[in-house]
Amino acid sequence: MSHQPVAQVRELLKSIETGDAAPVAYINPNKYIQHNLAVADGLVGFGAVLHQLLAGSARVNTVRAFQDGDYVFTHTDYNFFGPKIGFDIFRFEDGKIVEHWDNLQEKPATANPSGHSMIDGATEIVDREKTASNKTLVRAFVEDVLVNGRMDKLSGYFAGDAYIQHNPQVPDGLSGLGGALKAMAEQGIIMKYDRIHKVLGEGNFVLAVSEGSFGGKPTSFYDLFRVENGVIAEHWDTIETIPARAEWKNDNGKF
Repeated sequence: MSHQPVAQVRELLKSIETGDAAPVAYINPNKYIQHNLAVADGLVGFGAVLHQLLAGSARVNTVRAFQDGDYVFTHTDYNFFGPKIGFDIFRFEDGKIVEHWDNLQEKPATANPSGHSMIDGATEIVDREKTASNKTLVRAFVEDVLVNGRMDKLSGYFAGDAYIQHNPQVPDGLSGLGGALKAMAEQGIIMKYDRIHKVLGEGNFVLAVSEGSFGGKPTSFYDLFRVENGVIAEHWDTIETIPARAEWKNDNGKF
C-alpha cells in the first residue's frame, strides 16, 4: 500500500475545518462503521455532526499521521465544539474508508509539570524496519505494567529517567510516572487498564488502544509511544470516559 491513505485521511480531517466536500468521497458511502458513540452510524451521522458546527468555528491541525496495513491513525489538535486533542483511527477496505474510531480529551490551557503540551514533541517516523518489534515491546509494556500492575517490570522498558511525558498531569521521567501513580492511589483514584484492543505502529511510533476504568468510570485509553533503541522514550495519551449505553448514538461500541 502506498502512503496515499495517509494523505486522504489528512484531507478528510482538514475538511472539518475548511468545509471542503470533496474528501468525503474517500469514505465508502455504503459502509462507514462509526465507533465515536456521540455520532450516528454511516455518512449520515458524520454529516449531521458537521451541520451542528458553526461555520468557520472548527480548527484541525493533524500533527502526526501513520499507516499500519489497512489502518491509518492520526494525532490531531482540534477545536471542534471546544479545544481537544484527539487520536483517530481509520480502516480502509478496497481503497475506501469503512470504519472509524477515536479518543478525544479536552485540551488543557497550560503545559504539564515538565512544560510539554499534549501534542508537541517528536514527529519524524524512523526505524520502519523495527515496526513489528516496537509493537511487541509496547504491547508487553501495557500488558505487564498497565494491565497487570507489575511495577517491578517498569524500569526495564525505559532508559533510566530519560522519558518525555505529554500527559497533562504527569512530569517527565520514570520517577514522574511513579510519583503520579502513587499520588493517585493515595487520593483513592484508581486508573485500571483491563484489556488491550489494538496495537498499531509505524516505525518508532506505536499506538495502544485499551479499555479500563478511571475513577470508577468506564474509560477508553489511547497511548502513543515513541520507541528509541528498544526502549520507550516518549509518551502521549488521551483518556475518554465511555458514555452510558443509553446515550450511544450507534450500536458499534467504543472499540
